[in-house]
Amino acid sequence: QVQLVESGGGLVQPGGSLRLSCAASGFAFSNYIMRWYRQAPGKQRELVATITSSGGSTNYVDSVKGRFTISRDNAKNTVYLQMNSLKPEDAAVYYCNVARGLGLTKDYWGQGTQVTVSS
Repeated sequence: QVQLVESGGGLVQPGGSLRLSCAASGFAFSNYIMRWYRQAPGKQRELVATITSSGGSTNYVDSVKGRFTISRDNAKNTVYLQMNSLKPEDAAVYYCNVARGLGLTKDYWGQGTQVTVSS
């Protein structure tokens, strides 16, 4: 079965860094676009970053451009989100996602990892 397991969240001071990981299993990871979303309390889930199957192309929401980097290691079936210069407004639960298609009949989500940015 498809599984996405995020890790790497935690408490960090403003200006600090965190690296999130999402370990995938149960599907042909290297064939799929992967995405990171986040959801802050009282807000809608927001697409943060996207990476193509090869890792050759990435895209970011404007608010994180220049600070966050999405990457992947297809040999390890893992997608990463490097977050630098963190701001209090980056605090949220971060989720990795694979969308339906190419044999997947639905969207899949991980359980989420909490990122707290506070002094």
